[in-house]
Amino acid sequence: MTRHPLTLTAVGVMIAAQLLTATTADADDDPVVPPGTEASAAAPVEVDANDPDLKLPEGATLAAAKVLDIKQVVEDQAGEERREDTNADVKFALQAEVLFPKDSAKLTGEAKARIASIAEEIGKQNATRIRVFGFTDNLGSSAHGDVLSRKRANAVQGVLESELDDSTITYEVRGYGEQYPISSNATEAGRKKNRRVEVSFPRS
Repeated sequence: MTRHPLTLTAVGVMIAAQLLTATTADADDDPVVPPGTEASAAAPVEVDANDPDLKLPEGATLAAAKVLDIKQVVEDQAGEERREDTNADVKFALQAEVLFPKDSAKLTGEAKARIASIAEEIGKQNATRIRVFGFTDNLGSSAHGDVLSRKRANAVQGVLESELDDSTITYEVRGYGEQYPISSNATEAGRKKNRRVEVSFPRS
């Protein structure tokens, strides 16, 4: 009979302690990061600076430092004009639909304004070598595509030459027809991207 009050008293103390702990628990303002992600100033693996496997063999040299070529691509919402910038070059790709009527190499008035803006960029870069390449989709004969793409490239080059009016500039003009597609010719959306004229030149 004398043991029951002691047992109840012990249980009561345990419950009171748990309640006290529960009521004083708050969210940590600076929570502990998940295990294994704690910041550490120590290296994850010890490295022996004198390890012979880390040294160059006698007579060996390191390769020259190389800057990786980074490409930046900007395309307008309709996909009619695309600009690619790398460390070495600038390339504009204009869809044929915004430059020419269907199956034609005669430039529209809007096309000449677009080409003039490319000429302005060429002037800013002080480029003296310009490549103008024409491309088509795979509809129709390959021979027809070759001729049409070359005529379209020539038309764009003619506007560039007129706008720049610089005898020191050399042009490389080619028509590649259906070669080098940038999209699938299985859909009209893809063929539309493949029908294009590209103007590229070195960065200054």
